[in-house]
Amino acid sequence: MLAPSSAGFRRLLPLLKPHRGRLAAGGLCMLVFVACWPLLASQAGQLIPAIGSGDFHRVLKVIAVALSLFLIQKVAQFGQDTLLAAPALQVSQELRRNLFARLQRLEFGALEKLSAGDLTYRLTEDADRVGEVIYKTIQDTTPSALQLVAVFGYMVYLDWKLSLATLLLAPLVAVLVSVFGARVLGAAERSQQQVSELAGLLGEAIGGLPLVRAFAAEPWLQQRFETEIDLHRRARYRTLRLLALQHPVVGFIEAAGILTVLLLGAWRIGAGGLSGAGFSSYVAALLMLIDPISHLTTNFNEFQQGQASLRRLRAIEQEPVEAPDRPGARPLAQLGGALELRDVSFGYSPSQPVLQQLNLRVAPGQVVALVGPSGAGKSTLFSLLLRFNAPQQGQVLLDGLDLQDLRAAELRRAVALVPQQTTLFSGTVAEAIRFGRPASDEQVRRAAQLANAADFIEAMPGGYGARVEERGSNFSGGQLQRLAIARAVLGNPAVLLLDEATSALDAEAEEAVQQGLQRAMDGRTVLVIAHRLSTVQEADHILFLEGGRIVEQGSHDGLMMAGGRYRDLCNRQLIRSFG
Repeated sequence: MLAPSSAGFRRLLPLLKPHRGRLAAGGLCMLVFVACWPLLASQAGQLIPAIGSGDFHRVLKVIAVALSLFLIQKVAQFGQDTLLAAPALQVSQELRRNLFARLQRLEFGALEKLSAGDLTYRLTEDADRVGEVIYKTIQDTTPSALQLVAVFGYMVYLDWKLSLATLLLAPLVAVLVSVFGARVLGAAERSQQQVSELAGLLGEAIGGLPLVRAFAAEPWLQQRFETEIDLHRRARYRTLRLLALQHPVVGFIEAAGILTVLLLGAWRIGAGGLSGAGFSSYVAALLMLIDPISHLTTNFNEFQQGQASLRRLRAIEQEPVEAPDRPGARPLAQLGGALELRDVSFGYSPSQPVLQQLNLRVAPGQVVALVGPSGAGKSTLFSLLLRFNAPQQGQVLLDGLDLQDLRAAELRRAVALVPQQTTLFSGTVAEAIRFGRPASDEQVRRAAQLANAADFIEAMPGGYGARVEERGSNFSGGQLQRLAIARAVLGNPAVLLLDEATSALDAEAEEAVQQGLQRAMDGRTVLVIAHRLSTVQEADHILFLEGGRIVEQGSHDGLMMAGGRYRDLCNRQLIRSFG
C-alpha cells in the first residue's frame, strides 16, 4: 500500500515518526495476531480426523487449544487496532493542519482562482479519505498482507507441490485487481472533481439565494443544480459499477481456484504425497486466505480513491505562497504613519501592468482619497500597502522603511483595513472585534465607542457577549461597518485603509458610519477608496488614478476649478464645488 506513487503516500511517512512507540507496540500485537493463523489451521487439520474417529477427549483437547489461540488472537487484534488507530488519525490531522496553514499563506492571486466549495471539499472529504487510507494501510492492509504470507508459508510447509499449483492462480487475481484498480482511480478522480464542482455551486447558491429570489431566477438555479447532481450521479455510478463488477469476477476466480485446489488435493492424497489430516489443515489454511485477499482487494480500490484525494490535496501545495519575511526583518517601533511610493510598478501578469511608475507621498495624519474608474489600480495599491503583493519595480515605504524589510504580521497590525464588504466570523461581538488579538474588555469597549458602535452593541441582549450569527445576518449593513471599524482601530494602527466603507449604505446608516469613521481617522494617516465622491470632498488630498497612473491630484475645490477627469466625474454625480 505504501509503494511509490505519483500521489506521494511515501511522503506522509515522516509524519508517523513521532508515534514510533505506539507503532512498535501495535506491530508486536500484529505479529501475534498473524502468527495465530497457521496455528489455527493446524488445529483445524487435527480437529476433523478427531471428529471422524469419535474420540471425544481428543476433540475436546483440540477445541480447548483452538479457543485459547482465538482468545490470544482477538486480544492481540484489539491491541493492534487501538494502538495503530491513534497514529493514523494523527497523520490525517497533521496533513489537514499543514494544508490549512498553507492555504492561509497562498498568494491572493492563487487563492482567488480556487473555489471556496472545492477547497472545503478538499480539506474535509478528501482529507478524511486520505486519513482512512492511512488507517486501513496500518490497521488492515499490513496485517492482511502478513497473514497472506504466514498462511501461505504454512501451506508450502505442508505440501510445496500443491502450493506451487495454487500459486499459479494468484497472478490472474493480481492482474484483475490491478486492471480494476487503475480504472477505479480514473473514475474516482472524475467523481471527486464532480463533487467539488457541486460543492462550489452549493456555496454560490446558498450565499446568493436572496439575489436569485430578487431576479426570480429560481428555475435557472434549479436547472443548474439538477445538471450538476446528475453529472455527480453518473460519475459516482461509474465508480460503483466498476466496484460491483470487480467483486463477482474476482470472487468467481477465487471459487474456481479453491475447487481446483480440492481436485489437486485429492490427486496428492491418492499419490501418497499428503495425509488426510494434512490436507484438512491445508484446506483450512486455504480458506484463511480468502479473507485477507478480499481485504487487500477492497483496500486497493480505496487506496486508488485515496490517491485521487491526495493528488487534489497536493495540488494546494503546488500553488505559490506569500513570500516569507526577509532574514533580519525589522521589528516596528512607534510609527508616525508617513507613506511613500517610489516609482512603483506592479502587474498580475507581465503583459498587463496595473500600476506604472507610481510616485506618492502621504504625510502622517493626512487623509488621501483615491478615485477613478474601475481597474485603475486603487485596490491593487491597498494590496501593496498590506504587502499582499510586492512591487515588481520600485519601493513602498512606511516611515522611510521599505515594507519588504518589515515583519508582515507587525506591518498588518500597523496598517488596518476597513473593507467594502464586512466579514464577521461566528462568536461573540467582543470576539469579532478582537479577531484573535489579545485585548482587554476595556480596550474592546473603547474601540467600539470610537467606531460609534457601543450604543447598538450595549442595547443588544447580552451586549458584547451577544452571538454573531453566520455572515453577521443579525446586524444591519451600517452596524456591520461600524463593527469593522472597531475591529480595525482596536490595535491602534498608524495607517487606516478604507475601501468603499459606505458605498452600500442608506443615508441614515451612512451618517452613523461616517461619525465612526471621523473618530477612527483622527490622528491617523488615512487612504480612502470611494466611487461616491460625496464621501471624499473633505479629504486633504485627492488622487485621480487611471491606467495605473496618477493623472490628477489636489483638493476637491482645486480639481473642480481645474476641470478635467475629476470634474467630469463629479458632474456626472451631481457634485459641485464648494465655491
